[in-house]
Amino acid sequence: MLQGIFDSHAHYDDHRYDEDRDAVFSKIRKNGVWRVINIGCDMESSQNSIAFAEQFDFFYAAVGIHPENAEEATSQNLARLKQMLSHQKVVALGEIGLDYHWDEPPRDTQKAAFEAQLQLAQSCKVPVVIHSRDATEDTMRLLSQYRPDGVMHCFSGSAETAKEVVRLGMYVGFTGVVTFKNARRALEAAAVVPIDRILLETDCPYMAPVPFRGKRTTSDMIAYSAQALAQVKGISAQELVDHAKENALRLFRIAE
Repeated sequence: MLQGIFDSHAHYDDHRYDEDRDAVFSKIRKNGVWRVINIGCDMESSQNSIAFAEQFDFFYAAVGIHPENAEEATSQNLARLKQMLSHQKVVALGEIGLDYHWDEPPRDTQKAAFEAQLQLAQSCKVPVVIHSRDATEDTMRLLSQYRPDGVMHCFSGSAETAKEVVRLGMYVGFTGVVTFKNARRALEAAAVVPIDRILLETDCPYMAPVPFRGKRTTSDMIAYSAQALAQVKGISAQELVDHAKENALRLFRIAE
């Protein structure tokens, strides 16, 4: 069994855990999960993430407004996020970014929310967790402008984009996607990302790895992603997990 798994991106406040959340937390702890960061997507989930971090010693929180909820990025809510960022167990602003897969919210609304939160992260000196789907050009333009510390979460871009993310000083997060049959693109990206820039994540309840694809994800399933990435890197799965753990501690400024 792998030890010291650091799930850098989870959504355990999702309703799919409502009936057995405590049992899931007990199971993942027994199966080698060491730390989890629960990620906010709106004001409610951000507050839920803080509640988990206060209740469970192995949880940390990120707070932020996802592009799908960009209309929540009012001046009042940005002020609330700033207050949340002062909490001792809030380690990042996120997830924030751009998602052009759907037509709503309007792209201008998304860009305004993203830029406002990049400015907030800059002023508060905290790392960011970036969501980018079908929006690589605008995402990279704003990241190049603001140069935040942070991670490109659930990376699905090209190897060339991965190189650019690393060049900006950021980290790259990989999910269970690296185990899929059509994982060639993700694995090519992983091959060019230095081992000291890789993070492991579930994005649970989504992105379950093979052989659990289509099911609800839990943090201990990272073991399958670690194995796939370790093969690309020519190291053992435990070594991959160890590197990812150290990388997460460094990025999110968490004392071991």
